[in-house]
Amino acid sequence: MNRAPRVGVFGLLGSGNLGNDGSLQALLGYLRAEHPDAVVDALCGGPEAVTARFGIPATRLHWNRGEYRTASRAGAMTTKGLGKLVDAFRTAAWVRRHDVVIVPGMGVLEATLPLRPWGFPYALFLLCASGRLLGTRVALVSVGAAGIRNRPTRALVRWSARLAAYRSYRDAQSRDAMRQMGVDTTRDKVYPDLAFALPTPEAQKKPDSPGPVCVGVMDFHGSNDDRARADEIHRRYLDGTIRFVRTLVEEGRPVRLLTGDDCDAAVVDAIRDAVDSPLVTAAEPTSLADLMTEMAAADSVVAVRYHNLICAVRTGTPVLALCYAAKSDALMDRMGLGAYCHPAREVDADRLLEQFRTLEKRAPELRQTLAGRNALADRQLQAQFAELTAVLFPEETR
Repeated sequence: MNRAPRVGVFGLLGSGNLGNDGSLQALLGYLRAEHPDAVVDALCGGPEAVTARFGIPATRLHWNRGEYRTASRAGAMTTKGLGKLVDAFRTAAWVRRHDVVIVPGMGVLEATLPLRPWGFPYALFLLCASGRLLGTRVALVSVGAAGIRNRPTRALVRWSARLAAYRSYRDAQSRDAMRQMGVDTTRDKVYPDLAFALPTPEAQKKPDSPGPVCVGVMDFHGSNDDRARADEIHRRYLDGTIRFVRTLVEEGRPVRLLTGDDCDAAVVDAIRDAVDSPLVTAAEPTSLADLMTEMAAADSVVAVRYHNLICAVRTGTPVLALCYAAKSDALMDRMGLGAYCHPAREVDADRLLEQFRTLEKRAPELRQTLAGRNALADRQLQAQFAELTAVLFPEETR
């Protein structure tokens, strides 16, 4: 009898980002259903949180606990440099213990938010290079990708993708981006984001009178390429969102503010302080399930974060997207909501309100559209999981 497969999961998991942890939850659901004997552990950003929530052993991704803090003193810079060397050996030793390592979803091949090449891109490269050298299959599953201008980051991402044994993407734009960066994507496929595999709450009956609006916020400062304008972009996004929320409150609409990462709390506080109304409340979600529960009870959603958008469409709730990257536009188009996108970098409250009112007028029609698109996504993800079994666990399919 073959021994149980040893499966590792890798990424910025357990670090406060609900979307990343939702992708892990979906992957673990697949493994427990289809490969219940698999021995699973993680190399991740927040090992204590991953173990506490998901019940799997976990190891810290970086030896240096100050990896993502800016180093200005000589001692801190030396520690960071030493950490890069130590991480190369730590990653290889961890990879060696596994038959398969899976990177579940996430935008691991993009730099649509501020990113340093020697942080996560370097860690991903170490993973994929170790897998190739040691004979461990590394799979990038339903990941996001985007064109990258920074040369060191682009090189690390390109080589990570080339060295992986399996790649699939969460949208066609991601696959196109990797092809344009020099990766042969001929055999790579596109499937929905893994979060589409998560269970959804039952639809709630809507009252006849206007109900609550969920507004998903983000501590948004632009992308890697926007560093010079980061403060300006943040101020424009925040001012536009405050004006939008204030108008809804003046019309008597309850507004529920939602986050998607620990860092978003400051934006919630700024909006509540500026609007100063009991109609504005804030949720404290700890998972995508919490977000979906909030959104299922809402009439409509306006959101920035990618996985906030996924939670809205999965519950069948009409959503207007403040888009900061092509992945958001692609998701909205796939779900039949392409007309309801607004640029997060240049929020125009008047235009946003106009789009919102149109969205609500067409709500019954859009709910029907979302039901059909969700059913298709379910079928596509089942095909993705069947392919994973065939590629990553061939011994079990004989």
